[in-house]
Amino acid sequence: MAQARVEDGVPVYDLVGVGFGPSNLALAIALTEPGARVDGEPVTAHFLERQPRFGWHRGMLIDDATMQVSFLKDLVTLRNPTSEYSFLSYLHSRDRLIDFINHKNLFPLRVEFHDYFEWAAAKVADQVSYGHEVVGVRPVTGDDGAITHFDVTARPTGDAPDAAPRVYRARNLVLGTGLEPYLPDGVTPSERIWHNRDLLHRIEALRGTTPSRFVVVGAGQSAAEVTAHLHERFPDAEVCAVFSRYGYSPADDSSFANRVFDPAAVDEFFAAPEPVKRRIMGYHGNTNYAVVDMDLIDDLYRRAYREKVLGIERLRLFNLSQPAEVVETDTGVRATIESLSTGEKTVLDADVVVYCTGYRPGDPARLLGDIAAHCLRDEQGRLRVDRDYRIRTAPQLRGGVYLQGGTEHTHGITSSLLSNTAVRVGEILQSVIDHRRRSAEPAPRYLASGVGSR
Repeated sequence: MAQARVEDGVPVYDLVGVGFGPSNLALAIALTEPGARVDGEPVTAHFLERQPRFGWHRGMLIDDATMQVSFLKDLVTLRNPTSEYSFLSYLHSRDRLIDFINHKNLFPLRVEFHDYFEWAAAKVADQVSYGHEVVGVRPVTGDDGAITHFDVTARPTGDAPDAAPRVYRARNLVLGTGLEPYLPDGVTPSERIWHNRDLLHRIEALRGTTPSRFVVVGAGQSAAEVTAHLHERFPDAEVCAVFSRYGYSPADDSSFANRVFDPAAVDEFFAAPEPVKRRIMGYHGNTNYAVVDMDLIDDLYRRAYREKVLGIERLRLFNLSQPAEVVETDTGVRATIESLSTGEKTVLDADVVVYCTGYRPGDPARLLGDIAAHCLRDEQGRLRVDRDYRIRTAPQLRGGVYLQGGTEHTHGITSSLLSNTAVRVGEILQSVIDHRRRSAEPAPRYLASGVGSR
C-alpha cells in the first residue's frame, strides 16, 4: 500500500474510512486494484476501527445459521469477477472449493462467510488501525477559507486506552460505522435483558446454570434464529416467542422480487420521486424487514406441533402480543405479555428476555462536529446524498464525505446490505478519483513515511 504524504507531521490520505465492517473492507480491497490511481499515483487510504480485530455480528454467529444472500454477492464479484478476494478464492485457499460445489448451495453458513471476511481483512491489514475509536473530526481550511481536508482524531482503545490520540488528515471521509441496535423506549440492556446482537457472548455467562425460561421478542429472522437456538441449546428450558403478528412471515426471495437488490435498482430508486420511493419500500419491504426464511418457519412449526403431540410444550408462541411491562427482579425478569386482540395479560417469570428488535441507522453527522453544519438536509431533516453516495454540502466544504449506510431514503433497500456492497464501493472510489482529477490542487508527492500507517 502506498504511503501517505506528510504535512506538519500529520499523514495526509486521499480518504480515511471510519469503521471497518464489510463495506469499508470491500473498499479497502478495491483500493488494491490497478484502477485505484490518480494521475499515475495510487489512491492512499487508511481505516480506523474501534474493535480490536475484524468482527461482524459475532454475537449471532450461530453454528447452523446461513446467509440470506448468495455467495456471489461477496466483497468483490459483482464488480470484479476475477478478483483474488472472492469467496471462491477463499474456498480454494481453504481446500473446500470442490466440497462447496458438491453441496449445491448458494447460501453459505454465516460462520463460514465471517471466516471469509476475516481472511480478506488479513490481506489488507496494512490499511487499517484496529483498536482506534474516532472521537472527532475537524475542518482544515485552505488559503481561501474553504474546507479542503479533515483532521480525524482517533483514540486508542483496548490495551492502551491512555495512549495519545492520533490525527489522520483526509481529503475525503468514508463513514461506514454500521447500524445501531434498536431497543424499544424504556428498555435498558442488562445482564438479563439482551439485544440479540450479544446473544452468544451473553450465553457464555449462563454456562453451568439451568435456566428455566427465556422470552424472545421479535418476529424477524434474528428472532426466529434466537428462538430456535435457545430451544435447542437449553433442552430443559421453556422458550416463549412474543410477536405482534399472527405468525412468522416468510421472506419474499422470489426471482423477480430479488431484482430490488440489483445495482440497476439503485439508479431507478434514486431517480424516482419521493412518493414512488415510498411505494417501492412498501411493496418490497418483505424482501428484508421482519421476515423469516421459510425453512426456519417450517422447522419451528414442526417443533411446536411435535411438542403438542408429546404433551410437553417448551416452545410457546405468543402471537398478536406485545410486552406490556418488563421488570427485573431479584431472581430474573418478570415480563407481562399483553394480547393485542383481547387485552388479556400473561405474567412470565423468566431468566432472560432477548429483544430481537433490529437495528437503526445512526446519524452519521454526529461524528462531523462543526462540519455537520455544512451538510445539506431535505425538508424532513435527512441528509441530501448524491448518486455517488457523497453527502451534498455547501460550496465552502470541498472535501468529500461519503456514506456506506444511512442512505435508504435516497438509494433504497440495499443501503446497508451486502447485496450491492461490491458495486457501491466501486462507485465511491471512482467518485473520489474523479473529484481529485477535477481538483485544482497539484498532485501530491508521496513520501516513504511510516507515520500513521498503523
